[in-house]
Amino acid sequence: FSNIQLVSNNLMLLEEMDSNPMVSSLLNKLANYTNLTQGVVEHEADEDTKRKEVKVPRMGTFIGVYLPCLQNILGVILFLRLTWIVGTAGVLESFIIVFMCCACTMLTAISMSAIATNGVVPAGGSYYMISRSLGPEFGGAVGLCFYLGTTFAGAMYILGTIEILLTYISPSAAIFKAEDGGEETEAMLNNMRVYGTCIIILMAVVVFVGVKYVNKLALVFLACVILSIIAIYAGVIKTAFDPPDFPICLLGNRTLSKRSFDVCAKFTESNNETKTTTLWRLFCNSSLHNATCDDYFSLNNVTEIQGIPGIMSGVLIDNLWSAYSEKGSIVEKKNQPSVSGSEDVKIGGRPYVFTDIMTYFTMLVGIYFPSVTGIMAGSNRSGDLKDAQKSIPTGTILAISTTSFIYLSCIVLFGACIEGVILRDKFGEAVNGNLVVGTLAWPSPWVIVIGSFFSTCGAGLQSLTGAPRLLQAIARDGIVPFIQVFGHGKANGEPTWALLLTAGICEIGILIASLDSVAPILSMFFLMCYMFVNLACAVQTLLRTPNWRPRFKYYHWTLSFLGMSLCLALMFICSWYYALVAMLIAGCIYKYIEYRGAEKEWGDGIRGLSLNAARYALLRVEDGPPHTKNWRPQLLVLLNLDCEQLVKHPRLLSFTSQLKAGKGLTIVGSVLQGTYLDKCTETQKAEEKYLEELKLGTTFFCTLVGCLNIKQHHSFSLYYLPHMPNDGGMRWKKIASCHIVYDDI
Repeated sequence: FSNIQLVSNNLMLLEEMDSNPMVSSLLNKLANYTNLTQGVVEHEADEDTKRKEVKVPRMGTFIGVYLPCLQNILGVILFLRLTWIVGTAGVLESFIIVFMCCACTMLTAISMSAIATNGVVPAGGSYYMISRSLGPEFGGAVGLCFYLGTTFAGAMYILGTIEILLTYISPSAAIFKAEDGGEETEAMLNNMRVYGTCIIILMAVVVFVGVKYVNKLALVFLACVILSIIAIYAGVIKTAFDPPDFPICLLGNRTLSKRSFDVCAKFTESNNETKTTTLWRLFCNSSLHNATCDDYFSLNNVTEIQGIPGIMSGVLIDNLWSAYSEKGSIVEKKNQPSVSGSEDVKIGGRPYVFTDIMTYFTMLVGIYFPSVTGIMAGSNRSGDLKDAQKSIPTGTILAISTTSFIYLSCIVLFGACIEGVILRDKFGEAVNGNLVVGTLAWPSPWVIVIGSFFSTCGAGLQSLTGAPRLLQAIARDGIVPFIQVFGHGKANGEPTWALLLTAGICEIGILIASLDSVAPILSMFFLMCYMFVNLACAVQTLLRTPNWRPRFKYYHWTLSFLGMSLCLALMFICSWYYALVAMLIAGCIYKYIEYRGAEKEWGDGIRGLSLNAARYALLRVEDGPPHTKNWRPQLLVLLNLDCEQLVKHPRLLSFTSQLKAGKGLTIVGSVLQGTYLDKCTETQKAEEKYLEELKLGTTFFCTLVGCLNIKQHHSFSLYYLPHMPNDGGMRWKKIASCHIVYDDI
């Protein structure tokens, strides 16, 4: 008994060590961390000829789902736009924006969890979830929309990379220079286009040469994101007792850009002599004291205040409310004394901080939403997980909860630590061209600048790596004929042609050259994808599909319906015309797949919805005797077949069509003597001959074609003709089959 107890204790110890790995085991797993999509690891292994055996790591929840989702959700919007959104919309409205977007992704994650726990999760991720649930038509439409969203996300990350480089790291690297103050925006857009094109070419070459280089840097990009977040929180804590010194210069209540001057004053004292400053010469026609100056400059004083007063300063009260503005307006401080001067003189050339675009609530929603996308990073790698049914729900929901807390807390902390005029200063012109969120970070603003630069570079590379593989998966399914060429690639399966198309579409986003304009475009495509994930779950539940039995205990169909409604609402909130264009694109792809005839059959929920509607309508017909106005002719035609299974009297079909005049239903049947199992081949041949006879005419609307076996089996097949073309090129669709067995006839 003591030996048995000793063995039992050892087993318990081994089990505890296996469930709670040591630090070295965790570091070993982190060394194998990758944020690439399904199939990339296999391609990388094929390129390495030195390895004879490919060992794909089977990852758990933390490495396989949580960290990739965390890395994809936290990105360029957090570092470059969140402070500006807080300053423009105010803390309260910014909180509403973030809460709506995070609620949308959380509800979608619950629907994804239901799909993931509904049996075996196929390798391939979100596209396979949608296509196998809603059918090839919806699968192709939503799959291509998700592909376009991922591609435009790559363009957004590249634009963010260039903005960090040219605005905060090396402004002198700009090719196009602004001669006048009003040409700065146009010069920046041209720089974006030139640098963006070069970076796309460079990234495409890296992906083409081998994704293993992207894979090796995945952990570095993740570390940059985590360190940047830690630096922000550390900076907030430091402001409580030692706020950083970032003074900003105000003329009256107007914020001044410190790019053009160094001393925030009209006069300086030097050797008991009062001299005018550079700021004076920017507003006056000479450096003399009696020079003619701008009216507003003469009437108002120049003051200097701290841009980051700290979390204990009470600035949160001033930042609670929104401060929307028109394009080209001056960033002004609330409750600051100011004397209005004559506005006859143009202020375009003055060193003020201007707003570059018109701001309003719905526009900010469209710009912010891309920051919460990336929730499918774990499901896209379902084939690499040890237990996908457990890891996908747990890892995705934990990642969304973590990032939602980070975003919501950052909104409050930014509003409580940073002055409102600095928050509304998108490019940090009032703080010597520093990144606004970087001014808050500790120990140095360069932690955020360098970290955000590498994280956006990595996100762009991952988008250019994942999007071609998604397109390749859709092309290989064969549901969209005109993109089948993109299913081919190199000998090891690398999607070369898909990579070229992805780089070309990404170039369109680069030519737009504005991160604020590209963000709403990809928001539409991601929202449409999320909407159809929720729709798939709601339809499967309401139809009570036999194979739909999710084991995720927190799932309910009302949550999917709420998520679908929220996605649709956010689409029109962001941009109603972008939403209509995205729906039009998805609708055109859907109708194209339907027109060409989808060859795949995955048991979609839409087909089940049609059958349920037909069943409900037939049951309603039998409620009472039909009224004369509602009567339609319903004819039964029994045809004889010859030895070759040909119709002996085909003109009977024409006569029947004349009787019903295309208004009713014609049931066509025939009798074959014998056992069904023996006559199965002849039954199928008879059905084909029926279809040939029906194609010769143009007046039949709905026909039941079948062969009756009088022994023990009856076989029916229902075909439906949607329209009646005059060219004879109709295609009958088989929508149902029925086999009836009798004990005795």
